[in-house]
Amino acid sequence: MTAAPENRIGRRLGQLRREGRKALIVYLMAGDPDPEASLDLVETVAGAGADVIELGVPFSDPLADGPVIQAAGQRALRAGMTPAGVLDLVRRLRARGVEVPIALMTYTNPVLRQGYAAFARAAAEAGVDGVIVPDLPHEEAGPLRGHLREAGVDLIPLVAPTTPAERVAAIVREASGFVYCVSLLGVTGARESLSDRFAPLVERTRRYTDLPVAVGFGIRDAEQARAVAEVADAVIVGSAVVRLCGETADPALRLRRVGEFVRGLREALGA
Repeated sequence: MTAAPENRIGRRLGQLRREGRKALIVYLMAGDPDPEASLDLVETVAGAGADVIELGVPFSDPLADGPVIQAAGQRALRAGMTPAGVLDLVRRLRARGVEVPIALMTYTNPVLRQGYAAFARAAAEAGVDGVIVPDLPHEEAGPLRGHLREAGVDLIPLVAPTTPAERVAAIVREASGFVYCVSLLGVTGARESLSDRFAPLVERTRRYTDLPVAVGFGIRDAEQARAVAEVADAVIVGSAVVRLCGETADPALRLRRVGEFVRGLREALGA
C-alpha cells in the first residue's frame, strides 16, 4: 500500500500526539440552517478550539444518522444545499483563510453519482482533507480509496463494537488520517450515559494501527468528552452541537451558544 501524503489532518493530529494532547473533532451539517450561516459556524467552531471539523453532506436517506442530524440535513436540503454546494462551501472557507482540517461525512450514492475519480479531484481542489462514507463496505472501498489517496485525501474508516478483531485489522490496514470508532450500536445522537463498549473497541483497534483513534456517536457534553478522552486520541461530538444550531434562530445567539459549548468541550480535553 502506498502511504497517503500527510495533509492537514495528519499534521494536526500528529502535532497533538507529540504534545500529549487529545483532539476535538466537531460535526456540523453543511448548509444548516443555510449556506451563509454554515460559513460563520465553521469559523466559530474552529476558533473555539476544534482540531478537525466534520462537515455532513445532506442526504435524503441518511442511514447512520439519528433524528437531530436528519432534521439538520432536511433544513440544509430545503436551503438548497447540494454535494457541489458543500465543496463550494469548503472552497469559500479556505478562501477566507480557514485552515482547520475538514472531513466530509457523506454516503456512497452522491459520491458514486459524481464518479470516484472526479469526486476525489474536486474534494482535494476545494480543500477537503478527509472523507467518511459510513455505508461503503470495506471490501468495496478500494477504488474510492485509491483515487482519494492519489489526491491527498484520507478515506477514514469506521469500526463498530460488533466488528470482529480480524475485520478491524483488515480495515485499519488500509486506513489513513484516523480511525473512527463508533461507540455504540445504533445511529448518531447524544445519549444520557456513555456506552460501555467504546473502551474495549479502542483497545482492540490499537492492536492493529498506530493511527489516532477517535470515538464518536452518543457524546453529549464536556463530562462525557473528558471520559472518552481518557482512552481515545480524539473525541467526536456531533448531535449535541447540531441540536444547538437547530434550536437557536437568532444568528448571533446561535454563534455564541455554539462557540461557548465547543470551548467547554475543548477545556474538558485540556488546553
